[in-house]
Amino acid sequence: MVNDHTILAPAISGRHGRGMILALPKGRILKALKPLLHLSGLLAAPSPTDEATRALRFPTTEKRIDIVRVRSFDVATFVAHGGADIGICGSDVLMEFDYPEIYAPLDLEIGQCRISVARGINHATAAEAPSSKIRIATKYPAIARQHFAQRGMNAEIVHLHGAMELAPSLNMAHAIVDLVDTGATLRANGLEETEVIAHVSSRLIVNRVAMKTRPQEVTALIDRFRDALRNKTQ
Repeated sequence: MVNDHTILAPAISGRHGRGMILALPKGRILKALKPLLHLSGLLAAPSPTDEATRALRFPTTEKRIDIVRVRSFDVATFVAHGGADIGICGSDVLMEFDYPEIYAPLDLEIGQCRISVARGINHATAAEAPSSKIRIATKYPAIARQHFAQRGMNAEIVHLHGAMELAPSLNMAHAIVDLVDTGATLRANGLEETEVIAHVSSRLIVNRVAMKTRPQEVTALIDRFRDALRNKTQ
């Protein structure tokens, strides 16, 4: 059984005197998180895992903790800028934004995939790009620029939020940088994975100011997830 964290440490007056805010991502990560959230004992009704509701803020079983449900790319921004004290997001997001206000104490070992370079099977490769300059379609401009800079290449970014797979065949880019799981979407669109930049998983992240000003509350919440993760893997 999960350790009993029903009684948290007394609330410490934090920013704006509010309770703790936990930011969760919409979409596939939230689906994968569902068992862990149940084991944490935090879920109440209405639940953030209910895809039918349009609500963005939810109560928990703890009076001083609320959950907000936001876009996966926005979780780190909410935590870094103090909108949330703690959150869950992919390590790809942490790599892209590299907020100094955040640290990630716990790998939740879910949402595992990789961020990779992919190209069209019948289109120019990175090595064939003219004059050591390559045009990349991606929603990860910082990661892409850094990756190709380390290889002595200047990456021109075509910033897309979706449908990156179309870019090479429409001569918009030489290659793409995107998340890859099974690779099925790449293959269905005539692309092949050519290089893995980093392996990705979901992390519990914490605002550094919240950790300093509300250490007992933040630590208790981290411990809930650590215990839930331990019980999930048993």
